[in-house]
Amino acid sequence: MTRPIEFSHGALSDLTVLELGSLIAGPFCGQIMGDLGADVIKIEPPGQGDPMRLWGRVQDDSVPSLWWPVVSRNKKSITLDLRQAEGQALLKALLPKVDFLLENFRPGTMEKWGLSYEALSEINPRLIMIRVSGYGQSGPYAHRAGFGAIGEAMGGLRYVVGDPSAPPSRMGISIGDSLAATFACVGALAALHYRDKTGRGQVVDSAIYEAVLNMMESLVTEYDKTGYVRERTGAILPNVAPSNVYPTADGLVLIAANQDAVFRRLCEAMERPELAAAAEYSTHHARGRRQQELDALIGRWSSGLGTREVLERMDRHGVPAGLIYRAPDMLEDPHFAARDAIVTVKHPSLGDLKMQNVAPKLSETPGGIRWVAPALGEHNREIYAGRLGLTDAQLAELAAKRVI
Repeated sequence: MTRPIEFSHGALSDLTVLELGSLIAGPFCGQIMGDLGADVIKIEPPGQGDPMRLWGRVQDDSVPSLWWPVVSRNKKSITLDLRQAEGQALLKALLPKVDFLLENFRPGTMEKWGLSYEALSEINPRLIMIRVSGYGQSGPYAHRAGFGAIGEAMGGLRYVVGDPSAPPSRMGISIGDSLAATFACVGALAALHYRDKTGRGQVVDSAIYEAVLNMMESLVTEYDKTGYVRERTGAILPNVAPSNVYPTADGLVLIAANQDAVFRRLCEAMERPELAAAAEYSTHHARGRRQQELDALIGRWSSGLGTREVLERMDRHGVPAGLIYRAPDMLEDPHFAARDAIVTVKHPSLGDLKMQNVAPKLSETPGGIRWVAPALGEHNREIYAGRLGLTDAQLAELAAKRVI
């Protein structure tokens, strides 16, 4: 059943973000902040807009990308050519009441346009500038073009993803971009806390490769102290057992019992309690040394039962287990429904549109999806006339010059 878009007072609803970036690494940060209530004003080049308007699967050629309504929800769109002096002046005119400026251009681009943090902070010393890039704002690689795929490889993720018999693989999502955007949002909120104490803004420098690197657990430390280089291991984490996908009589289940007490409960569910007490399986390291042997043992047991029975036994004994979900499974699952993890929103050309809801959930200020992605320049009049006081004649002149 379609629900109207509802919005509870978001925790960031008193804050304004100017989003200058494109694609994912910057705009996903803007999506998170908009979901939590921020007033996000997305600045796009006149006539063309963010390339994300065309990326991803489309229903047909007459409607926009099905990715665009998600990553640009809760945002207002204005057009502005930042390459022109008049465009730069308009941006500066918007700054006095702005809290964040978010961009993910190649480092040096903002400076080339006369829009460095030093120049912008003279106008608004409280401004927090969020900068997302492939390699960061400093260092010998800073000037290079850096898409998420390159950051995933440099940060160590690509090498360990996939089957050991195949070349390095990639995840089926733009994880590097999204991680950099998420770290950028964390940094922005930390900078906001500091500003609350001092009154001073600062730069948040989020590099894609560093965001990926920060997710790589003990990969560097293991090599530093033992010389161990992690390799591709497919569906498992080396020496973390049992935690794998196991066959059932009619499908597959994922079971994660890689902790002593949980492993004991798994053995009880399997009606093999003696396994937990055996020296070869009784400790984390012992199980890790016999990972393949243990996975084969569990697989022989699970393959004799149906998926539903395996899951029921795991639940009864407190063992983490579940199915490997696809989109249809998510839409049919009662837990997703009970928590409104997926909601239906109205789109002007696509009609009812299902998408993931806001996360995380805040008890007092949960945020929400106020609207789906805007049309290009939809809010030009609201922002330029309403906030800067430009007249119709001035707007027409700027449009004629393709400044907006």
